[in-house]
Amino acid sequence: MLHGFIPRDRYFPYLTWTDVQAMPNQENVVIIQPIGSIEQHGPHLPLVVDSAISASVLGKALQQLDSTIPAYALPMLYYGKSNEHWHFPGTITLSAQTLLAVLMDVAESVYRAGFRKLILMNSHGGQPQILEIAARDLHQQHEDFAVFPLFTWKVPLIGKIAQDLLSPKELELGIHAGDAETSLLLSILPEQVKMDRAAAEYPLGEPRVGVLSMEGALPFAWMTRDLSRSGVLGDPTTASQEKGDRILEALATGWVQVIQEVHSFQLPQAWRSS
Repeated sequence: MLHGFIPRDRYFPYLTWTDVQAMPNQENVVIIQPIGSIEQHGPHLPLVVDSAISASVLGKALQQLDSTIPAYALPMLYYGKSNEHWHFPGTITLSAQTLLAVLMDVAESVYRAGFRKLILMNSHGGQPQILEIAARDLHQQHEDFAVFPLFTWKVPLIGKIAQDLLSPKELELGIHAGDAETSLLLSILPEQVKMDRAAAEYPLGEPRVGVLSMEGALPFAWMTRDLSRSGVLGDPTTASQEKGDRILEALATGWVQVIQEVHSFQLPQAWRSS
């Protein structure tokens, strides 16, 4: 099934060109481009983690979304900018320039079809800046184009759920293949998780004093092998399907709210004021 986690009636490629042409109120139809990656996630998780998270969260959100709100998912963009992981076999990465070009071309096609609201839904932590550049440049080129460069995990509710389910150390340092991602995969793709291979590994050699950090307000550039021998940054041994079910539900609920707000969103246009 090409649509995978996405409901059939919300999967954009299943439309005909005449369906698209006849779609009413196109300027408020929400088009969503899920974006992930194919990259190492330690010895216990499959390469598809980030892409699977985008697809499953979006699919569950679209199932719960009010049927009167027009919103459609584009096909998953499986490849991302994953060069921080390229020392680990299996990682497939695009360059920043290639990913940016792909996003720009996809968005131009969406705009040309008459749509004016596009969500770039990203689940890979190595590429938010590229989506932000694409969104700004697209809006510069088309002043009536509302483009939203959003991170799957940054939605309402998830912060409280994470605090309830994860340890303080995991909240701070568990950024890759740790408890949260492993739990979520146990919920959505349990047959692909090899818990017998799961082992905790936190960043090795990271400065633990001063203002610099790997992911904070004042970061330094790093490659995964600088910090981890296994490719894991976190503790997957404490993961469970029950945690994953709760995380998935919270993420989906948050994304229902996001899609609703994008549907009703109106671009500010102070420049039109007299």
